[in-house]
Formats: sequence, structure tokens, C-alpha cells
Amino acid sequence: MKSLFETESHSEILSRINKLNESSKGLWGKMEVGQMFFHCQFPLNLALGRYEMKKPNPIMKLIFKSFKKGLYDDKLWKHNMPTAKPFKVVDKKDFEPEKEKLITAVNDFHEEKNRTSWEPHPAFGHFTHEQWGKMQYKHLDHHLTQFGV
Repeated sequence: MKSLFETESHSEILSRINKLNESSKGLWGKMEVGQMFFHCQFPLNLALGRYEMKKPNPIMKLIFKSFKKGLYDDKLWKHNMPTAKPFKVVDKKDFEPEKEKLITAVNDFHEEKNRTSWEPHPAFGHFTHEQWGKMQYKHLDHHLTQFGV
């Protein structure tokens, strides 16, 4: 799996984001493109310490940990996978401001490419630096593919 810490992968993600416009439609799912941009900011901002997610109860934490490897391995995610409640977006979001905020979050995360210490994820626990980079790339790739880019 590619990593958002890699310069080439970072540039690729930015290029794909910039191919979208307000009328871009998803190939699956219910989100509009502005909502997708907003949704994609959550994991980046969580990693950067800008978003606090409520920790799940112990049973849910065990369930989440069973899916942990799937967040950063090479296997693509299925279409229409359920979204965790804290990351669901139901309100309409404006395209341009959300696009700019996503680009900022992508750039800020990429700038952490030399960071050696990360806070544990509230639901999944500890990730290595490499796993954080792969997980962020995989999430963005999934949603950009959802919108045909």
C-alpha cells in the first residue's frame, strides 16, 4: 500500500482532489463531493491531534481491533462499507471551503513524514509511523475512487 508520507503518493492524492468539481458524483454511497471532502478530514485531523474522538467501550474496542490490519494492508475496501458514527456526514457541505481544508490537512499530515512518535488511535490503539501513512493514503484513495478519480 502506498503511503501519504511518500512524496509521489502525496502529489498523486492532491492531483486527484483537484480533478473533482462541485458536480462530481459518487459511483457508490450517499455522500456528495463536499461531504466526502469533509469526511476525509476526520482521520487526518485525528492523527494530527486536531480532532478528539470519544473512545469506544471495551467490547467495541475489541471489535475495532479485529479490523485494524485492514486499515493499512494492500486489500482494497469494499464499496458501501458502513461509516463509523463519529465520521458520518449528513449535513450539506460547501465544495470549495471543504476542498481547501482537506488539501491543508493532507499537506499538514505529509509534513509529519519524519515524525517518530504518534498518539494511539482512540479506537484502534497504536499504529507505527508506516501504518499511519498507509492508512491515510488508503482512506483517501477509497473515497477519491468513489468519486471516479
